[in-house]
Amino acid sequence: MKWAVHETPERLMNDQYMPSSSPYQLFMQTINDDVSTHWHEFYEISFVVSGSATHVLNGVPARIAKGSIFLMTPADFHEIIMDADGETLQLYDLIFTEQLIREPLMELLFDRISVKSHIFDTDEFTQIEAEFKRIWRETHDWQAGSEFIVQGCLERVLIDLSRACRPKQIQTPASGEQLVQSPIRKALIYIQHHFRDSIPLEEVARLCGLSANYFSECFHKQTGMTFQLYVQELRLQFAKSLLKATKLPITEVSFASGFNTLPHFERTFKKRFAATPRQFRQSI
Repeated sequence: MKWAVHETPERLMNDQYMPSSSPYQLFMQTINDDVSTHWHEFYEISFVVSGSATHVLNGVPARIAKGSIFLMTPADFHEIIMDADGETLQLYDLIFTEQLIREPLMELLFDRISVKSHIFDTDEFTQIEAEFKRIWRETHDWQAGSEFIVQGCLERVLIDLSRACRPKQIQTPASGEQLVQSPIRKALIYIQHHFRDSIPLEEVARLCGLSANYFSECFHKQTGMTFQLYVQELRLQFAKSLLKATKLPITEVSFASGFNTLPHFERTFKKRFAATPRQFRQSI
């Protein structure tokens, strides 16, 4: 099958989809048509209740059906391609901001760059569905303590997903070693979700409570790469996926991937992949 491509992926923003007073929003979606390529400012976790389709995450297609669950960060882009038989896809779609995830859970979820998707079996499906139903009820009948119940339900779902994905986690581009220790691990998680933004080394060092020089030294020692090269590699891999999955103009791919100028992007891309972005796209 030839995957559908789209001219300009849309960026969905917090203020479009979430009330200013809430760090989350839960939707019950019925999808009949393809959902075009997009990315978002928020985190998103979707749980399929019925139907089937193809979910394309960062240019990589995978089948989804009843029991499928997938988590996306602000650094991901995706689309849904419906089956030709016209079957409807029904799912819970929970969007939320970073403030809804406590730091220890962030480390558990994102200790490495990984695909966060799984298909739960019948018993697990019932348990996960119950968590989403509870969030739905609390959201529409808000009472004292509802915020704690919602956070608890989401945390249980995220932990179950993390446990299910752990055996097949993908290593970071940094090394094949075991998990690096905090505060560098904290930095890696932050970079993973913000590499498309301007993130000066000093800012990330401050986030980790370290001086810039000491942070730089520790980062290189524990990852085998400089901070700048690590960020650049994430941007290049993201750009490569965009070139494969969309018809976005090269200039837009450059800016969407975090590069400030087109010439710098083209030089860096060619040095890394031995082809210009345009040549790479033509070779696909």
